[in-house]
Amino acid sequence: MRVLGLDLGAKRIGLAVSDEAGRIAFPAGFLERKGRRRDFAALRALVKERGIESAVVGWPLHMSGRRGPEADAAERFAQELSATLKIPVELLDERWTSVAAERALQETGRRVKQRKGRGEVDAIAATLLLATHLERRRPAGPEEPGEP
Repeated sequence: MRVLGLDLGAKRIGLAVSDEAGRIAFPAGFLERKGRRRDFAALRALVKERGIESAVVGWPLHMSGRRGPEADAAERFAQELSATLKIPVELLDERWTSVAAERALQETGRRVKQRKGRGEVDAIAATLLLATHLERRRPAGPEEPGEP
């Protein structure tokens, strides 16, 4: 089952897609936000093109776990995305994904302060979010037949 990961931002949506087995997350770029209708049309095309069967949206809770306006907006986005694309959409706490994405890029020696680089951070954040989601869905126990 191929899964889409989305890291919502005011200017961009970071994108990640899993492999067909739903085990590995890969960055899939970012979408410059151009209004709800155009954003959803672009996401609909991506879902169709890649054979996406479900999605996970980052849920930006405060560090205390409290919900704020951004979390409420993510919830509305996820509900509308599910209704529009006719796929299940889940929310996942994303408190550390953008920070972890920036650190990962800095460790490779890349600069992320430029406007162009911010989209790359968004895609990496979506990938980390999706990887966490996929890991949590895996059943406990041996992953491959024959493993102890």
